[in-house]
Amino acid sequence: MMDNLYKKDFYAWTMQNALLMKEGKMDELDIENLIEEIESMGRSEKWELIDRLSVLISHLLKWQYQTSLRGRSWELTIKEQRRRIDYHLKENSSLKGKMDELLKESYQLALLKAEKETGLNGSIFPQQCSYDFKEIMDDEFYPNQESKKQK
Repeated sequence: MMDNLYKKDFYAWTMQNALLMKEGKMDELDIENLIEEIESMGRSEKWELIDRLSVLISHLLKWQYQTSLRGRSWELTIKEQRRRIDYHLKENSSLKGKMDELLKESYQLALLKAEKETGLNGSIFPQQCSYDFKEIMDDEFYPNQESKKQK
């Protein structure tokens, strides 16, 4: 019955399982689908971070390779993504231990975004990320520039 509800009305399924948990009726829970949903929630937190990192890195690449087009919009996007990544990691601190893997995945997406948004040939960008996570998150770091304060 619960599997059928899961497939037909997800909201009702979630409310029913929450109620069963509150009532302590653990033996009536739809364990198989609950496991799937919990794993999915974890993956979505990971993909949220990868997406934010890819947006940030693509803007750092644009900043570095299209110096004549630098503008306030790019600067604000960089600042915003740094804040959002910082907040996300505070809420999901275990993702910090996967940062090498996440940066590799994010960089591949960032390359595509940067190529698409700049119109530049993707071969001009480094195929491996040349920024480390500390630089990426440093409010003073902008590629090819000593410091934003000096601007």
